[in-house]
Amino acid sequence: MQASQPPIVEVENLTKRFGNFAAVDHISFQVFPGEVVGYLGPNGSGKTTTIRMLCGLLVPNEGTARVLGIDIVKDPEKIKSQIGYMSQKFALYDDLTVRENLEFYAGVYEVPREVEKQRLAEIYRMAGLEGRTNRRASELSGGWRQRLALGCALVHHPPLLFLDEPTSGVDPVARREFWDLIYQLADQGTTVFVTTHYMDEAEHCSRVGFMHSGRLLAMDSPSGLKRNRLQGAAWAIDVSPLLEAVELLSSLPGIVQARLFGDLAMAIVAEGSWTRQGLVEALAARGLAVSSIEAVEPTLEDVFSLLAHEPG
Repeated sequence: MQASQPPIVEVENLTKRFGNFAAVDHISFQVFPGEVVGYLGPNGSGKTTTIRMLCGLLVPNEGTARVLGIDIVKDPEKIKSQIGYMSQKFALYDDLTVRENLEFYAGVYEVPREVEKQRLAEIYRMAGLEGRTNRRASELSGGWRQRLALGCALVHHPPLLFLDEPTSGVDPVARREFWDLIYQLADQGTTVFVTTHYMDEAEHCSRVGFMHSGRLLAMDSPSGLKRNRLQGAAWAIDVSPLLEAVELLSSLPGIVQARLFGDLAMAIVAEGSWTRQGLVEALAARGLAVSSIEAVEPTLEDVFSLLAHEPG
């Protein structure tokens, strides 16, 4: 995070209501140049509404925000021309080729004719589209469509890129390759603000914001969230019967959270409350057989679960 530089996005008490429903409820945060900020939360948590306000597509009911120094209420049209925005259902034209789609968006963003050819060549190279320039968009797989959509959002070389669940619905290999492109863009100086509901994607962001029911519960680096929000130890327990063990662990005082962890039980314990041996003895006293118990690092999923269940 380049905190020594002025923020590229500044949000203060931003709120959006639809009738009596607060889709986004008084959120505040900053994004700094060069960051990859993950905006994490379940469907309906307010992620897309936040992005649409920051892109000048929705007018907030309360609060303020500045994007690239531009007020989102006073001059939304100016924002649109200076950012890249890839929505969940980016409007590719299926009957146009890869090249024709990119040329169309170059025209929309008023890319000068004298630099358009060079810019398209850069996009082809960045997204790995060189051998597909004459293929219709309708012929591309989900992962290649996402690459083309990203190229269209970048054709005018914006300093700030908003990606709204860009890897939703694509296979794991395509997801990983798409994130390689995101890191490449960040290395080249593009600031990226990306919404996702994939916890593994959030692990690789500079900072992560957790949205739930319209509220921003926390924003920090992945390591900072785990360190500051989860005080205590996490144990992965090979125990049988598994579901009974999770139920028992959930009922014990000093157990912050218990859940399934693959074919193991995961227990997060409050600091100073349970030792390894104490957990084994508590499970054995109920007739549960413990094969092994190992200390593990908590995940962002654990952090989010705890934050979401904290009293409002």
